[in-house]
Amino acid sequence: MEDTHVENTSVETGKESKPKPPCPHEKLVYDSEHGEYVCLETGEVVEEKIIDERPEWRAFTPEERGRRARTGGPLTTTVHDMGFATAIDYSNKDAAGRKLMGKRQELIKLRKWQARTRILTSMDRNLAQAMNELERLGDLLNLPSHVKEEAARIYREAVEKGLVRGRSIESVIAAAVYVACRELKVPRSLDEVSRHTRIGRKDIARCYRLLLRELDIKVGTTDPVDYVPRIVHALGLPGTVVKRAVELLNVAREHGVTGGKDPAGLAAAAVYVAALEVGEKRTQKEVAHVAGVTEVTVRNRYKELAKIFGLDANAV
Repeated sequence: MEDTHVENTSVETGKESKPKPPCPHEKLVYDSEHGEYVCLETGEVVEEKIIDERPEWRAFTPEERGRRARTGGPLTTTVHDMGFATAIDYSNKDAAGRKLMGKRQELIKLRKWQARTRILTSMDRNLAQAMNELERLGDLLNLPSHVKEEAARIYREAVEKGLVRGRSIESVIAAAVYVACRELKVPRSLDEVSRHTRIGRKDIARCYRLLLRELDIKVGTTDPVDYVPRIVHALGLPGTVVKRAVELLNVAREHGVTGGKDPAGLAAAAVYVAALEVGEKRTQKEVAHVAGVTEVTVRNRYKELAKIFGLDANAV
């Protein structure tokens, strides 16, 4: 028996029916009482049985929201236990805010054992020390949270593969921070990272190469353009300097000047030239100090840019 199938037909007329146009998004309203999305034009229930994920309580101040919330902070790799640990408060009050009478010694014991059970294995101790160092280093380098999260993820992977064994925690975490900065295009040089640690630049560079090789991480070359906004902001220059400096670097890249050069030095020289062009002059010494390079480096990179753009190579 042949199976017949008719699409979009009306039972009464047998004519093809046009598909109904979707309801405009701005016409949809949420009915919180019934958990439905309803169209204001047609009254059609577009979606029903919506789960309301909001809390059932209300709060009007941050303090009240903190007291009524029954969940902890979000999971994060920058804490050795991923943020799963329970914190026992020292206020000696229950969840409703009532004082706990006659249970002071019991709470002291609970706090003590809770602190002990947070760090049980050698890996926990290693991660706890490393995450504290990461937090310190991230604050000194003014790193955004997503960079610290990536550095923590890289370090945890290195611990699982046994790469930290026989090496100092500080050198590996510093290398992980540098890898994360290179991956996420956050301009921090190896000298900057080593400046805030007790580990030498050579040891951090060795661990950096180890992480790239053993964890199969691919990082691209550092673009001098990434350093420009940071240098301009530190010098207090207007946004037009950023735009002009980026244009100068793009032209210099086309002429093959940027290859094999320190990106921070190139960015500093481009900012110096751009500031001169817009009438916001800064000395090469000031620019070099902010960029973290020597004045000689800025002068040499400036001379290379001067040849391309026909500038006075002897200007200071």
